[in-house]
Amino acid sequence: MNPVPKRLVLLLAAAFPCYAIADAELTLDSVVVTGSRVEHSSFDLPAAVDVVDAGKIGADQARVNVSEALAGVPGINVQNRQNYAQDLQISSRGFGARSAFGVRGIRLVADGIPASMPDGQGQAATFNLDRAERIEVMRGPLSAIYGNHAGGVIQLFTPDGKGAPSIETSFSAGSYGTWKADVSAQGEVGGIGYVLDTSRFATDGYREHSSAEREQSLVKLTFRPSQDGKLTFIASSFHQTADDPQGVQWGEYKSNPKGTAWDATRGYSPALAFDTRKSIDHAQGGLNYEHRFGEHTLQLSVYAGQRSTIQYQSIPVGAQSNPAHSGGVIDFDRTFGGMSARWIGRFDVAGGRLTTTVGTDYEQSTDDRRGYNNYIGTGAPANCVANVCGVKGTLRRKEEDRVASFDQYVQAEWQGENWTFSGGVRHSHLAFKVSDSYLSNGDDSGSVSYDKTTPTLAALYRLSDTVNLYASAARGFEAPTFNEMFYSSGGGSLNLGLKPSNSTHFETGLKAMLGNSRLDLALFQVKTDNELVVLSSTGGRTAYQNAGPTTRQGLELAVDSRWTGNLSSRLAYTWLDARYDEAFTFQSGTPAVTKNVSAGNRLPGVAAQTLYGELAWKHAASGFHAAIEGIARSKVYVEDTNSDTAAPAYAIANLRAGIERTFGPLKVSTFARLNNIFDRQYVGSVIVGDSSQRYYEAAPGRNWLAGVSARYAF
Repeated sequence: MNPVPKRLVLLLAAAFPCYAIADAELTLDSVVVTGSRVEHSSFDLPAAVDVVDAGKIGADQARVNVSEALAGVPGINVQNRQNYAQDLQISSRGFGARSAFGVRGIRLVADGIPASMPDGQGQAATFNLDRAERIEVMRGPLSAIYGNHAGGVIQLFTPDGKGAPSIETSFSAGSYGTWKADVSAQGEVGGIGYVLDTSRFATDGYREHSSAEREQSLVKLTFRPSQDGKLTFIASSFHQTADDPQGVQWGEYKSNPKGTAWDATRGYSPALAFDTRKSIDHAQGGLNYEHRFGEHTLQLSVYAGQRSTIQYQSIPVGAQSNPAHSGGVIDFDRTFGGMSARWIGRFDVAGGRLTTTVGTDYEQSTDDRRGYNNYIGTGAPANCVANVCGVKGTLRRKEEDRVASFDQYVQAEWQGENWTFSGGVRHSHLAFKVSDSYLSNGDDSGSVSYDKTTPTLAALYRLSDTVNLYASAARGFEAPTFNEMFYSSGGGSLNLGLKPSNSTHFETGLKAMLGNSRLDLALFQVKTDNELVVLSSTGGRTAYQNAGPTTRQGLELAVDSRWTGNLSSRLAYTWLDARYDEAFTFQSGTPAVTKNVSAGNRLPGVAAQTLYGELAWKHAASGFHAAIEGIARSKVYVEDTNSDTAAPAYAIANLRAGIERTFGPLKVSTFARLNNIFDRQYVGSVIVGDSSQRYYEAAPGRNWLAGVSARYAF
């Protein structure tokens, strides 16, 4: 690892709280529902689970990227690509690190509505952070109870509208022409609780060709038709347009980290010549109904949505003219929906409390998918069609892609005086079908289905009132996503030979209250068969294959403290050793070159060590607060052979401060934030296995953000 600044070392040392004793009320044991699906003390749950509350989500931030909110969660790696066209890069214990865009390997849920599609591909950008009450993050074996692609689970919850009406508005602005405005209202009228929110965000971007605009809205209504029943309606919309700066090669990153790649053979920048960009229109809505029958509960939900996406890629014109290629423009309209039902029963059994859950989930999505050539004229940006780069051209693909999942599960937990035992089993059926209507390059229609049963088992022992020990185990699986199935090695046909990755998870942990500190420690091992890796990546087209087994093992540590004098701290550390157990080969580049991956190589996109520290102080009388944050990460390999230059280790520090004042019914808050105060140049994220070796995406140097908000309660 590169030398860490001495000031950052002192910060992280100060954040480690050993035995911190404070007069402040202990508020370190959050209530969670992720894992058990019922309200549960996080301290008594036999799983690695963290809660990020509203205060941390909006900790002097614009509330645009979940990467800022989850920076202090061990085991979770959330990298801001500085590229809104490709969304954040999120991985959990290495699951999802390979995803070139969006989120795979992790189950995303917002207010009970999946933000992950049935095939496992999800979008964290649709999370509305402005009204979020909390985000629950779970890693490890208990995640498997959520089915396909549950290497981890991230759930966002919005509060119910309650009490007297209030309105709030906020505005923030900062470096690189970034600004955001938000207006919201909440309250309860005539027995109906409501939460309304709308926002607009824009940025010129840190890198060249990385500007973005986003509009987001949310409506949540709650109503109690009876004393025991509760009905919730939630709807949201998301619109975004974003340029795509793409990754750059190592030499380009070193000489011009803010720039785009340059193709010396063709004499142009691919991102500029093809005007690479992406636009998204996403809307969804759902109903949740909960009814209590004494000690028992029935929960029902139904949701539906629509998503339209058009993306311009920089695939060379020659490759686009290949009959097997589907062009350089992706254009699809997606409809999706689902329903779920679960029964939760609570019983007194054998001197303890037994909670049982029986449920079923059905999800489906249908894409009307089209592909077109992306024209750039004779090659250089100045010679684009009608002097405009990135023009939708000839139709090259037309098909309907359908995927549906139908799952059933049973969970049970018995909680006694000293012991808690829990277990569950889930059966998943997943079906893919492609109906090809563009037949001039052959019929690529096909279908495939998968069936998997994933059990979980866990136990927790209360060593004392302040110390819990636990152990858990599970089987999990990751089916290939549609994006991974679209191409086979020999042509453009659907790759029906891919198998799901099967994993076996083991975890043991310690949870302890030390004075006014809480310590969470987890040790884990994950054995995976049929890991999905690249088979070939040439001409802008990537095909995947199943490799042999892999092993992930590591440690996660989190320590939270409340000190005297309104001082608090957090330390989060992750050590992850993720390696291939068997050798394999793949092809990359144009012309294609065969590359060998040795047994023992590290999985790319995964840092072996990450460290987060925060020290915060608040002056109660004045409402002033301030904090310093430190983040350090070891190097990250960028491709499977581990031979190309790894993204180097880095360490950065951030400062933030603000003040909150109340004037009767009016509350005014202001803040200022300075990120990367030592102005370090570092690689913020990597594009794993890029065939053109454009792996690297630079993070910003020193940058600032400031904002103000006002809330009025009637």
